[in-house]
Amino acid sequence: MTMGIFLASLTVLMALGMPIAFALLLTGVVLMFHLDFFDAQLVAQNMLSGADNFPLMAVPFFILAGELMNAGGISRRIINLAVSFVGHIRGGLGYVAIAAAVLLASLSGSAIADTAALATLLIPMMRDNGYPVPESAGLIASGGIIAPIIPPSMSFIIFGVATNTSISALFLAGIVPGVLMGVVLVGVWMAMTRRMTVVAQPKASWAQRKHALIDGLWALLLPVIIIGGLRGGIFTPTEAAVVAAVYSLLVSVFVYREVNFQTLIKLLIEASRTTSIVLFLCAGALVSSYMVTLADLPAQVIDMLAPLMNDPRLLMGAMMLLLLAVGIVMDLTPTILVMAPVMMPVAVKAGIDPTYFGVMFVLVGTIGLITPPVCTVLNVVCGVAKISMESATRGVWPFLLAYTLLLGLFTVFPGIITLPMTWFR
Repeated sequence: MTMGIFLASLTVLMALGMPIAFALLLTGVVLMFHLDFFDAQLVAQNMLSGADNFPLMAVPFFILAGELMNAGGISRRIINLAVSFVGHIRGGLGYVAIAAAVLLASLSGSAIADTAALATLLIPMMRDNGYPVPESAGLIASGGIIAPIIPPSMSFIIFGVATNTSISALFLAGIVPGVLMGVVLVGVWMAMTRRMTVVAQPKASWAQRKHALIDGLWALLLPVIIIGGLRGGIFTPTEAAVVAAVYSLLVSVFVYREVNFQTLIKLLIEASRTTSIVLFLCAGALVSSYMVTLADLPAQVIDMLAPLMNDPRLLMGAMMLLLLAVGIVMDLTPTILVMAPVMMPVAVKAGIDPTYFGVMFVLVGTIGLITPPVCTVLNVVCGVAKISMESATRGVWPFLLAYTLLLGLFTVFPGIITLPMTWFR
C-alpha cells in the first residue's frame, strides 16, 4: 500500500508538469500524511540537511570549472589537439569527437556542458565536410554521456551523498568503464564510416601536432592532478572540485587570457543558477528519502525481489532493466535521488558491491540521457545542430544499442569493473 502511494503520488505530480524538486518534496509530505506523521518542522529540517552537506560542496565548484573550461578556451584546445592527431583518418572528425569527449569527461564531469562544447565546435565542421548530420549528432550525444562516468563526476557525488557510498571509490571505479564506452563508440563509428563519403581533414605536420600539444598541455594536466590527488590521498573529492575550479580559473585568466572580469561575473552567475537547481533537488529529495526510509520501502522491495536475491547477476539485470525504463522518462539526477536510496539496500542485501552498483546505476542513468522522450543531452545536440528529434533518434540508435550491450556485459561479468577498482585503490 505504502509503495503504491509513493509511486502514484510521484507519477501524478510529474505528469501534471510539476518541477521534479517540488514533486519529490510533496511526495514526502503525502507519505507523512499516510503514516499520520506530518510535521512541518521535520520537512524544513530535512530540506536544510539535504542541501547542507559537505560532499555536495563539490557540485558548485565542478559546475564553475565546467563553465570556465568552455569560456576560457580549454575545451576548444582539447578538440584542436584531437583534430591534429586523428582528424585526417577516414571519418576522422568522428574520432576527434570521441577522443575529445573522453578528455573533456576527465575535466568537467557534466554531460550537458561537454555535449554543448563538442556540438558547438564539431557539428558545423562535420556538416561542411559531408558527414551526415543525424549520425554526427548521435555520436556527439553518445560521447557526451561519458562525462558522468569518468571522474570527476557530479553524478557520482550525488549518488555517494544519497547512498552514503565512498565518492572517491566511485570516482576511481568509473575510469575503466568510461574508457570502454569510448572504445565502443570507436568500433561503432568505424563500422558506420564504411558507407560514408566524407572529406578528410588535411594531415597535420608533427610541428603542428607539437604546437597543439603544447597549447593544450595546461588542459591535459587537470585530470592528472585530480586523479593523482585522489589516488594519493592528497585531497578529497570535494577538495578536488575546488582544485579544478581554481586551476581552470588561473589557466583561463592568466595563461589563455580568454576570460576577463566581465565574463567571469557572467560565469559565476550561470554557475550559481545551475547549482541552485541541483541543491534544491537534493533538498526536496531528502524529504521523500527520509519518508522512504521511515516507511521501510527498501524492505518491501527486498520482499518483492526475494526470488532473485540468491542470484546477484539475475537481480542486477532486473534492477538495470527497471532503471532503463525509469531513465526514459526521468533525468539522471532525479533518478539517483529517487531510486538510489530504495535500491541500494537491496543490492547490499544480495551481496553486490556498493561501488560496483553505483557505477552501474549511473551508467544506466546516462543511457537515459540519450533515450527519447526526455533525453536531455540529445535535446542539446538537436538545438545546436538544428535538426528534429526524429532525425537525432535515427542517428543515435546504433550507439544506444552498443551501450546497452556493454551494460549487459558489465552485468554478466562484474569483474570488468570490480577488478580494476582494486588497481586504483
